[in-house]
Amino acid sequence: MNISLEKKDELNAVLRLKIEKQDYEKRVDDLLKDYRRKAKFDGFRPGMVPMGMVKKMYGKHVLLEELNKIVSENLSKYIIDEKLDILGDPIPSKDEQQTIDLDTQTEFDFAFDLGLSPEIDLTIDKSMKLPYFNLIVEDKVIDDQISSYQTRFSTSAEISEVVEKGMVKGNIEQLDASGSILEGGIAKENISLSASVIRDEEIKKLFIGAKVDDIIDFSIKKAFPNDTEISSMLSISKEEAAALDCNFRLTIKNITEFVPHELNQELIDQVFGEGTVTGIDEFKTKIKSEIADFYIKESDYKFLIDTKQNLQDKVQCKLPEEFLKRWLLMTQKELTEERVEKEFSLFEKDLRWQLIKNKITKDNEIKINDEDLLKSAKEAILIQFRQYGLTTIPEEQLTNYAKEQLKKEDYRRQMFERTLEDTILIHIKNNASLDIKEISPEDFNKMFEKEHDHDHDHDQDHNHEEEK
Repeated sequence: MNISLEKKDELNAVLRLKIEKQDYEKRVDDLLKDYRRKAKFDGFRPGMVPMGMVKKMYGKHVLLEELNKIVSENLSKYIIDEKLDILGDPIPSKDEQQTIDLDTQTEFDFAFDLGLSPEIDLTIDKSMKLPYFNLIVEDKVIDDQISSYQTRFSTSAEISEVVEKGMVKGNIEQLDASGSILEGGIAKENISLSASVIRDEEIKKLFIGAKVDDIIDFSIKKAFPNDTEISSMLSISKEEAAALDCNFRLTIKNITEFVPHELNQELIDQVFGEGTVTGIDEFKTKIKSEIADFYIKESDYKFLIDTKQNLQDKVQCKLPEEFLKRWLLMTQKELTEERVEKEFSLFEKDLRWQLIKNKITKDNEIKINDEDLLKSAKEAILIQFRQYGLTTIPEEQLTNYAKEQLKKEDYRRQMFERTLEDTILIHIKNNASLDIKEISPEDFNKMFEKEHDHDHDHDQDHNHEEEK
C-alpha cells in the first residue's frame, strides 16, 4: 500500500492510493473460501464446489468489494493520522480518474480530491467590541402577564343579560319565508355562541342586552359568514351551510360570562404551585424574574445574530469553492448545478460560521458533556411545557423526560449543537467588550422588523439581478 498527498494550493490537495496484490489477495481468498463453504450448486455437496467455479461466479464482486473497503479504511486512517483538517469528504479526483479492469489488473491506482480547511486568524479579547441589547422589564408587561393568568384561571358565572363577551346558550330553529318555524327544518338545542364573534353589527345589537327566554330572529349567514362555523353550530355539512338562505330563531336559555380570577393567593398557588410563592409582591417579583430570564434569551439571540455577522465580516478566509460545489452535487442528490450556484453564498456563509465555531472550540478546549446536554434539554422542555400552560413540572419528572428525549439520536445531536453554540456565546460574552444598550421591548422588536425588511429587500434585489 502506497499513499501520498500532493497539495495543489493552500485549499486543495490530491490524495493518491496505490493498492498492490499483497494488500488484498488474502482478504479476497478468505472471503471466496467462505463463499465456497456456503455456496449451493446443483451436483455438488456443500463445501465441495470447485474454487474455479466460485471465483468465476463471485471473484469480481468480492475483489471490487474489498478494494472499496481497503480504500475507505486507508483514506480515513491517513486523514486522522496526518491530522488533515478537511472540508466535506474526499471525492474521486476530477483530473486523475482511471479505468479499472478487474480481469487484467493486479495493481490499482486511486486518486481523491480534498478540500482543505483554511487557517483562521481570530482572537476573542477585550479589543473586540460587540453590541448587546439589554431589554427593560416594564411594569406594563408584568401587569399584562398577571391579567393573562387571571384570564387563564377565570370562572364562569350566570348573568342577567347578554354582554359582548358573554356566552349565550339556547335552542335554534329554522324559519320559513313568512317568519314561521319551518316544519321539518333544521333545529338544535343548547347551541353556544358569543356576541363578540357576530360579524353583522345590526344583528349584534339584537343580542346585546337580551335576557333569558328572549326570542331573536336573525340571518345566520349574515351573523356568521364562515360556512365552517355554521356547519359546526348546526351540526350540518358545509355544503348545506353554504346553501342556507333563510332566518333562524334563537330562544335564549342561559347567559354566562367568564370572570377573571381575583388577584389573590389562590391564583398565585394555581400559577406556581401551592407554597411556592407567598403574597402579591412576591408574585410580581417572581413574574418579573421570569420575564427577565426570557428577555436574556431574546437578548442572547440578538447578540448571536449580530456576533455571527460581525465575525463573518471579520474572518474573510478563502474556501475551496470549486471542490465544495462538486462535493455538494455528489452528496446531495436533490441538488442541481443551477441550485448550487444560486444558493452557494448561503452555504458559504454557514460554513464560515462553522469554521469560526471550530476555531473558538479548539483554541479554548471547549467540551460538552452529558450533564451539559441534560441541562439544555430540561430548559428546552420546560419552555415547551410553559407554552402549553404547564408552569410547574416536578424536577424528577422533568429530568426523566429529558433523559428519554436524549436517547433519540436526532434530538441528542440537536441539543449538542445548541449547547455548543450557547457555550461559545458565553465565551464570547465573557471575553469581548460588550457595548451594552438598554432598550424597550417595543424598540427591540422594531429592530428585528427592520432587519427582516432589509433581508427581504436584499432577496428581492438578488432575484431581480438573476432575472436580468
